[in-house]
Amino acid sequence: MLRQGTRRLQGLGLLGFPLRGSPRPRSVCSRQGEENPPSSAESRWKDRAETVIIGGGCVGVSLAYHLAKAGMKDVVLLEKSELTAGSTWHAAGLTTYFHPGINLKKIHYYSIKLYEKLEEETGQVVGFHQPGSIRIATTPVRVDEFKYQMTRTGWHATEQYIIEPEKIQEMFPLLNMNKILAGLYNPGDGHIDPYSLTMALAAGARKYGALLKYPAPVTSLKPRSDGTWDVETPHGSMRANRIVNAAGFWAREVGQMIGLEHPLIPVQHQYIITSTIPEVKALKQELPVLRDLEGSFYLRQERDGLLFGPYESQEKMKVQDSWVTSGVPSGFGKELFESDLDRIMEHVEAAMDLVPVLKKADIINIVNGPITYSPDILPMVGPHQGVRNYWVAVGFGYGIIHAGGVGKYLSDWILHGEPPFDLIELDPNRYGKWTTTEYTEAKARESYGFNNIVGYPKEERFAGRPTQRVSGLYKTLESKCSMGFHAGWEQPHWFYKPGQDPGYRPSFHRTNWFEPVGSEYQQVMQRVGVIDLSPFGKFNIKGQDSIRLLDHLFANVIPKVGFTNISHMLTPKGRVYAELTVSHQSPGEFLLVTGSGSELHDLRWIEEEAIKGGYDVEIKNITDELGVLGVAGPYSRKVLQKLTSEDLSDNVFKFLQTKSLKVSNIPVTAIRISYTGELGWELYHRREDSAALYDAIMNAGQEEGIDNFGTYAMNALRLEKAFRAWGSEMNCDTNPLEAGLESFVKLNKPADFIGKQALKQIKAKGLKRRLVCLTLATDDVDPEGNESIWYDGKVVGNTTSGSYSYCIQKSLAFAYVPVTLSKVGQQVEVELLGKNYPAVVIQEPLVLPEPTRSRLQKKGGKDKI
Repeated sequence: MLRQGTRRLQGLGLLGFPLRGSPRPRSVCSRQGEENPPSSAESRWKDRAETVIIGGGCVGVSLAYHLAKAGMKDVVLLEKSELTAGSTWHAAGLTTYFHPGINLKKIHYYSIKLYEKLEEETGQVVGFHQPGSIRIATTPVRVDEFKYQMTRTGWHATEQYIIEPEKIQEMFPLLNMNKILAGLYNPGDGHIDPYSLTMALAAGARKYGALLKYPAPVTSLKPRSDGTWDVETPHGSMRANRIVNAAGFWAREVGQMIGLEHPLIPVQHQYIITSTIPEVKALKQELPVLRDLEGSFYLRQERDGLLFGPYESQEKMKVQDSWVTSGVPSGFGKELFESDLDRIMEHVEAAMDLVPVLKKADIINIVNGPITYSPDILPMVGPHQGVRNYWVAVGFGYGIIHAGGVGKYLSDWILHGEPPFDLIELDPNRYGKWTTTEYTEAKARESYGFNNIVGYPKEERFAGRPTQRVSGLYKTLESKCSMGFHAGWEQPHWFYKPGQDPGYRPSFHRTNWFEPVGSEYQQVMQRVGVIDLSPFGKFNIKGQDSIRLLDHLFANVIPKVGFTNISHMLTPKGRVYAELTVSHQSPGEFLLVTGSGSELHDLRWIEEEAIKGGYDVEIKNITDELGVLGVAGPYSRKVLQKLTSEDLSDNVFKFLQTKSLKVSNIPVTAIRISYTGELGWELYHRREDSAALYDAIMNAGQEEGIDNFGTYAMNALRLEKAFRAWGSEMNCDTNPLEAGLESFVKLNKPADFIGKQALKQIKAKGLKRRLVCLTLATDDVDPEGNESIWYDGKVVGNTTSGSYSYCIQKSLAFAYVPVTLSKVGQQVEVELLGKNYPAVVIQEPLVLPEPTRSRLQKKGGKDKI
């Protein structure tokens, strides 16, 4: 018989168990870290602030703490009700070093190291437990996933190990071991009391001079012409040099004050807390946090009981969509939703199967609270494009583990003018006008439901697709290829022929796309292929100061009218912020092209520098207006020449030249360039002309055997030509010299471009590492990037990208290694799925690009090709 306020876990599906407005859900309900702020902090008010942070959850308070500690004066945090109101107070408080993303590991690492010393620094108890954590593998593919993640761990500071079932049982003796094959173990993982953590960060923020004001709801945000903001509250107005939206599930309302629709959706997340379990109480040490990936739940010790939280399937989980349409209810803060055990019964049963003592346990609390999700489950962190001095730190599905690291990351960026390391996966500008509410809800539902699915390389998720951002070729190509998702666009990854398996078959090994991609590779190398490149980001820049602006932004020289070059924007510290192609179309007018994922990331930087320097220019984002077709291969000139009166011969239409012409009577801007490294053109045209242009080209190329190719084949082709890719070989973690981009960086040009002085210092000091090209003989697995490089029994570097080379029938990869190991012929090892494969540094490129081959042929150098 159930006792008052409790329920046995066995047979939970019989009834609902409503809880609304319940007391603090965890053992920390005593608020062991609570600190009463001094009365001066309650009554003080400032008319001016350097930074105003909106939101008093753990993320906002962490940023206030880090900015103030770093020496920023006039840091003000405004909270509408009280600190931790929102998602922070009811969080389960899990902390882990693990993350599948490379640089997010740094965020997790910093957070845990901060939390370890925060109590000593602030005098506030934080309730931090570090019993470690184990991810459980019960299927062979999960074991492969663990091996895949281990290949990405060696070159990080994080400790992580694959452990055998015997070790798992030793660490967690209450487990049913019948299905367990392996575990991924992170020492130092654990859990922390979110309330106490936030109060300790608040104490530190006040200690270093920040003002934390609450209750102080923001009622209005008004931008001023000089880039500052007027922030209105019931206490009065405050002028701020910048504002940071860290408002949790109120972040949408804050964004709407200035006309932005942040793609955020509150989802309901439930977890259950049991009363004392005798077998748990009898343990001599705390159990590690457990994550059952197939059962899709986490479980940890809570005092002498257990706490476990499931992630329901996307069909069963609940989105609080009324908050999206009507706003968060007035006064909602430390409230909970009514629990719904029916939604989570399959997870409860899985938990009881794995940890049998749960069958006899009593429930003392069920927590069902709102957590804010972005479409891809990752937060949005950084400055927002299109609005001056407006920053965001929103969309945290895992705010506790992210809070410390994100506070430091944003603080460094704000204070130093550039991000401390690359985190473009968190860039708020990865979303745009195509991100509708319907899309956001579909993706948030998918992301929540897929929380614990296997994380494959080249993963695709299909909810909410396609968006409005489809090229003019989408209907023509969708039944012929496997589409990938790129910043809202659908773009062919690979094409299948009749009789070939057309399905999406993700794998850690070579899979159904391997042979079709090889055919596309041969198509481009031997005949002619067409690729849809419409997702490129495209900007038009013109005006009397356009040349001066671009000379300030780019490390390369500005191309002459009618020509194109590859140029890089650097950060003040000499890191690679972006790579673009710059085409000088007419005097003072330029077409700038960047990768799909960099569109608003790059545009924000350009716009900010234009405003900061007072340049008289007009900058227009024309990404959605233009379609792009790439035509490449030895017969590309022959095919296109049939469709235009313009002379395309090598002497008249040179490599890296750009011209306006007509192809099949369709106006295009043609650039003789191809990321494949083969003879080719990129044809920029009106998006509505894409289908007609494509049909004309395909019809004209029948005699030459023309066919389609996708991005997978293009990646293999560009790697053989040793073409670097932004986001892989270069980003805000690398400088252009170590990345092998010297030919694109003109340190002797007169203009003092951003990063020039820093780069001179880097060059004078000498490099510590270099990017090299490796070949390796594997079995049925190829490098993807971010795998560990081994030498003499130690990890010495990492790959950046990789592919199978259909030319030499071996794997090919770029990798960063110490300068001492960068010579041609040097042997190292690359770790793939738990095995180290011999690799050798080769002279790059493996295959000479077509312009180089043509030049050597003209000089009689066929023996060099």
